[in-house]
Amino acid sequence: MKLAGKVVLITGAGSGIGLATARRCEAEGAAVVGVDIAAGAASVQADVSDSVEVRSAIREVVEKHGRIDVLVNNAGVAVRKPVADQDEEGWDRVMRVNLGSVFLCSKYAIPHMGRGASIVNMASGVGITGIRNRAAYASSKGAIVTLTRNMALDYAARGIRVNCVCPGFTDTPLTSGLLADKEAAARLTALHPLGRLGRPEDIAAAVVFLASEEASWITGIALAVDGGFSAGHYADV
Repeated sequence: MKLAGKVVLITGAGSGIGLATARRCEAEGAAVVGVDIAAGAASVQADVSDSVEVRSAIREVVEKHGRIDVLVNNAGVAVRKPVADQDEEGWDRVMRVNLGSVFLCSKYAIPHMGRGASIVNMASGVGITGIRNRAAYASSKGAIVTLTRNMALDYAARGIRVNCVCPGFTDTPLTSGLLADKEAAARLTALHPLGRLGRPEDIAAAVVFLASEEASWITGIALAVDGGFSAGHYADV
């Protein structure tokens, strides 16, 4: 088993990619602590954009398990608006949840992580390639890609690896509104050369790989798991 004996902390673990990742990590032998803002959705309830709640959650994990071997910063929200239509409150919320939670959870988890530990941040395909009407979301995910590289450099000497995953459009509660429209779903699918949308399990498999010893010489990367979405335009023009 790839994560046997590891203590894994996953944010946004109550549904979608986070839930699939939690299940996959457990199947690989890890002791998983899921964090989610929704009561009853995971083992620890916390708003990971709030410093006090993050510190409390980290403290709870360390008191029970003594350490953190893997941190998966997965929590996120999405807004579909261009800059001129984006209200400031919505912009701030996206940045606080998507990017701020990576900062806070990493800041307070790293002191409890030893050599061989791993952090996997959840970025997005739209963090490495443009797409319309997602100014705040794409900006937050692009920042995660850059933050991942900086963290990888900062903590390499301590033996802590830091990578991020950049999913393509994946069938989760976050995309359910879009996918409810059959025409929109068809257009989204067509953006992916492999001919389908992602499944949460596709992303979970990549997270487990990056967190495991199989990736022991990999740090600072943004791994596209996207059915070819970021490779370029698929249409024959």
